[in-house]
Parts: sequence; C-alpha cells; structure tokens
Amino acid sequence: MASNFADPYIFSSDTLPSDPRFLPPLANGQLGWRVFEKIMHMGGVYNGEGGACHRADIPCPLAVWMSTEEEGKHTYSLDTHAGIFTHTILTSYVEASQLFYAHRQFPNLMVMEVLLQRQMTTEEPIIVMLDSSFTPHSDDITFQTAPDYKGGRHIFGKTMFPEVPGVPCPSVHLIWSPLTSTVTLLPDQHQSHWSFLLAIAESRENAESSFDTGLELMEHGNLQSSHSKAWAELWLGSRVELEGLVHLNRALIGCMFYLLSAFPSLSETPIQFGGVSPGGLSNGGQGQDYWGHVFWDQDLWIYPNIALFHPKLARAVLDYRMRTLEGAKANAQKQGYKGLKFPWESAISGYEVCAVNIYGQQEIHINGAVTLAFQNYLYLTQDLAVFTEGYGSEVVWCIADYWVSRVTWNPDDRQYHIKGVMPPDEYYYNVDNSVYTNSVAKYSLQFAVELANLLQHPAPSEWQEVADKLKIPFDPELKYHPEFDGYKRGSQVKQADTVLLGYPLGLPMSREVRQNDLECYESVTDPLGPAMTWSVFAVGWLELGEAEKAQQVLQKCFKNIQGPFQVWSESSDGSGAVNFLTGMGGFLQAVLFGYTGFRVQRDCLMFAPLLPDDVAVLSVKGVSYLGNKMDWLVKKQEISVVVRKQAEDSGIDKPSPLEIVLTRSGNIIPLIPGQLVMFPKQPGKIQKQNSKSYCWFL
Repeated sequence: MASNFADPYIFSSDTLPSDPRFLPPLANGQLGWRVFEKIMHMGGVYNGEGGACHRADIPCPLAVWMSTEEEGKHTYSLDTHAGIFTHTILTSYVEASQLFYAHRQFPNLMVMEVLLQRQMTTEEPIIVMLDSSFTPHSDDITFQTAPDYKGGRHIFGKTMFPEVPGVPCPSVHLIWSPLTSTVTLLPDQHQSHWSFLLAIAESRENAESSFDTGLELMEHGNLQSSHSKAWAELWLGSRVELEGLVHLNRALIGCMFYLLSAFPSLSETPIQFGGVSPGGLSNGGQGQDYWGHVFWDQDLWIYPNIALFHPKLARAVLDYRMRTLEGAKANAQKQGYKGLKFPWESAISGYEVCAVNIYGQQEIHINGAVTLAFQNYLYLTQDLAVFTEGYGSEVVWCIADYWVSRVTWNPDDRQYHIKGVMPPDEYYYNVDNSVYTNSVAKYSLQFAVELANLLQHPAPSEWQEVADKLKIPFDPELKYHPEFDGYKRGSQVKQADTVLLGYPLGLPMSREVRQNDLECYESVTDPLGPAMTWSVFAVGWLELGEAEKAQQVLQKCFKNIQGPFQVWSESSDGSGAVNFLTGMGGFLQAVLFGYTGFRVQRDCLMFAPLLPDDVAVLSVKGVSYLGNKMDWLVKKQEISVVVRKQAEDSGIDKPSPLEIVLTRSGNIIPLIPGQLVMFPKQPGKIQKQNSKSYCWFL
C-alpha cells in the first residue's frame, strides 16, 4: 500500500509491486538496473547478430535482499530528488536501511549502501542478513575470473555474437566490493555504515579507473553526495511542476526522472552514448522490451522534452545518429536507394536489427523523425557546430537524397508518391502515400534546402521540387486527412498517426480540419494501443482551445502508470514494454508543449498557454533557448518569465539577448537576466532582441 508523502518527488510504499517488471529502474545513461533483479545492462553492449541482437544480460553483484532476525516494518522508497532507492526495515532494536543508486556523475559506477541505527540500548550485537542472488553467469557473455583489484572481485568477458559479422564483440569488465552475508552493529556502536561498489566498463583500464574513483569518493565521504549533487544539477535545469492535481504532478515528476535517467551525465565524463530504447537501459534482454533497440521513439517522443531543457543531452542523441551513418547508408543501398535509411530498430552499428523484415523495410518515416531532431536542435540553440564540425549536415542532406530516390512521379495527378510503406499505425502495411510519412518527408526536404542555404552549400533542385509536389492525402468533401490512400474512414487504428500532422509537424490546416482529424481518429484508436497516443490528442484539443476535452483524453494515460513507483507500461492493461519511456515522453509533451503552447520555430519560441480548470499553476523551470535559461510560471490570468543570470548547459558560449512579443497587444518586453517580467496570459513569442526574421545566420 502506497504511503501518503507530502513530498511529490518521493514514491514510497510498504510493499513491492506484485509484478517484478514494475520494480523501479535505476539508470544513468550508461548502466541500467531494476532494483533487486539478478541482471542489469550496459549501454552499447549487445549480443546477437542482426535480428537476434539484444541487450546483453550482465549479472549484477548488487542483487541483494536485506533481512532482520526480528520481523519489522518494511518501507520501499524512490527519492527522485537524488535518484536513490531505499529499502528500510524498522524493528524494535534497529533501523536498517539499504540504498541503491546508479551514480549520476560517474556513469560506470553503481552503489549499494547499508546503514544500521540502533533503536534501543542493548549489550548485544545486532546482525542484519544480506542475501545475495548473484552468480557470475550470463547467457550472453562468457566470463572469466581475473585477479582481485584493490580488494575488489574482477570478472571479464565478451559477448558471444557480434551485431555485424566480422565486427569485434564488445567486452565487459566488472569489479565490485566483496559482499558479506551479514553486517553487524557492535554493542558499543549506535550506528554504522557500509558501502559496496560496482564498476563496469568495456576495458580493464576503465573499470579499474572507475573503481579507483569510487574508492576515492568513499575515502573522502563524497560517494553519495557527488551523486546527489549531479541529480540536483539536472533538476535545476529541468523542472516541471503544477498545482491542482496531485496525481498529475507526481506523474510529471516520475516521467521527468525516468527520462533524465536514460541520458548521460552533464559532466565532462566521456562515454559513447548508446541512444534511448523504449524501455530504457534497465530492460531489453532477449525477447523483452524490444530487445533494447532504439526506434523513432527516441527522436520524436522522448527527445523534444530533453532538448527543451538540456542542449548538451540533446546533442548526445544527435551524436548517436551521426555515429551510425555507415549502417544507415548500407540500409539504403540494400533497399536500392540513395542516401541514408536509418534503421527502424537500431543498436550500435546503424544496420537494421529488426527481426521482422517488413518493419525495417517499410517504416521509413523514422528518417523524418531523425531530421526533425536535428532541426529542433538548431532552432533552439543556433549551434552550427553539429553541422559544420560533425556529420549533422551529412545526415540531413543524405536523408533528403533518400526521399528523392524513394518517390515515384505520378503523371495523372502530377505529384510525387511514396509507395509501399508502413505508417506509424502498424495495423496497415504496404500502403501508398501515408499522410504522416509523406508530410514528414516534405519537411525533411524543406529543412535540407534551408540548411544548405544557411551553410552556403548548393542544394540539388530535386529537394525543393519533390517537397513542393509530394502528395499529402486530403479529402475535400469530408475535410479531413485520410491516413493513406484507400483508408476507409472509421477503420480501427493502432496509435497516433494522422493526428501527428498538427503536432509536432505543424502542417497548415483550418480549425475545422484539425478538429475533424482529432474526432475521426480518436473514436477508432485501439484502447490498448501504445501509451503515447492520447497525449497527442490532448495537445490537439489544447490547440483548439478545448482544455477540458484535452484533460479528459490525457486522463486515459493514467491507466498506463503502474504503482507505486510511477513505472509506465506500454499498454493500459500492463502489457508491452515496461518503463515505457515513449509513453512518458508523449505525456510530458502534452504539458510542455500543450499547456504552454510552446512551438520551436526557425526564428522564435512561440507560446500560447492554456490550463484546464483543475490546474491552478504550471511551473516550468530551466527552458533553454539561444543559450539562455528561463523559468516560466503560468497562472489562469497571468504569466511570469525570468531569464536566469547565468545559463547552465546552454550549448553555446554567449547567450543571445531575448525579448517577448505579445500577439494581442503587440507589446515588446525585453528580457533582462535576473529581472522578472509579468504580463496578462496571451499568446506570443520569444525571439532575439530587435530580431528580423531569420537574420541570425547572415
């Protein structure tokens, strides 16, 4: 039964979930683990070739259950302030606490701490049992024993099968503090504390270095404090809270916590980020949670939330896509097309690892999601380095080449068609002119032209021509967008598809058409479809000013939140992927881009706040725009904005001075760092001071 804590950042219960899949996951962008479970995962470590590729199971030495001789009261608590899970047993003679965390600053470390506090004076020692289920065995890695390192046990091994033939299998080294079966509080001790370290890396040198770091932090008493400080830095730069609905506020905090957990440290600690899978790093073994692969979920559903707050973490997603260029190029060539075809399911190489061929062949809309992520980053930061020094321009332009080679000219309607695809709605395949696929292809091509002009690079004329003449299905009589050519209105759909045209794509359409699309597809969407779907409908209704209708739709998402630790399931009946970050990402977007009306544009950040009746105040702190950090407070009749004096994690060296332009009044309000501005609630935009449309690159 869940406890009623005043602090919404603490999820607590006196029992664990009956389904162990919903144990709280702990992750830090490099390591992921569900508490108490025997196995864990490491980013980038997969076993299996092609469609058999999956996250390699790594045995976890911290899989320990704590127990006492006397029956006590158990409490299980996830403190999202600091990313620490605590199991506490309170008896008449001792309070025993067991703490777990994936170190937020040093991502190759995981930690278990045990704290015993005497509750009554006795002359007897107090013994607490630590029952380990750890065995140095994995079905994916053949381990060998190495000599102990500074008192720590050491095993190492390689995965059994490479993702791509001929490529070396990744190695894994584990060094951990030896576990004892008991810990003892001596008669003269009031309390005592033990720390157990686990260091995991792909090389012996890095594993030893990480273990050394942990030992040094322990010696100076900074092991937990450095971890908590890193979490505090993340929360300082990305906080979403509201007043009015406790359950909604807790859901937002949980979503933000688990999404941030999937990303690397903000520090300079170098790691090769392996992308974000729908189930995160804690899940993804063979046959589970999409096997730990990376989908469009990362770029379309998860990424926009992170990019709004932390450009550095957003850049990690782009770096992941840039590192997989060669595989994406090979995918396109295998299909017989030019450019890049990012895999529907990706691991490390960028080669397609989807086990079912039709998805990898036909869900080509992922290319559009990748381009949207690069576009979003540029508009939020105006940081050109990813395009001029990295491979960002190659990604954008080669995706455009793919679309040009993928279309077919139809002389009857004098439009380009894209044939034989599976839309986001996976109940249909081999269809022509998916309205979402074609629309996102159009925007990919337009951004490629825009980027080419920006970098003074000659753009092939075909990019603009195909963008201008690409068919976007529309029914002029019923005034709605059919999902694809031949779609029968009223046929069931799996998930958000056509409704994505309004948000995030922003396809121009009348209010009537937007409402028709929402009503048409809301009524036929499978109620057991994936969790992110209803969030997009909520954003659509908010765009139309229907806040209460949006709230009714958004309430459906709560069926996917499994207590007591706010862990999402993919489907409302608890089935599908768990720790479903995709659903959390959609839910957050309903608030971050729905309640606020934020829209990231080429030369401004637009806003149009609208709160439902049962939400009194919305606070969004740490919004990152053009090197600035902004804190927003949205009330029923008033908006407050302040630019922080010093921007953390800005992504660029020098913040651009900003101003607010209000739509109704036309007032222009300079934003001076440290000075709070307030104005009546209305739409508007934030832009560079004295800006002229798209002049920043001249």
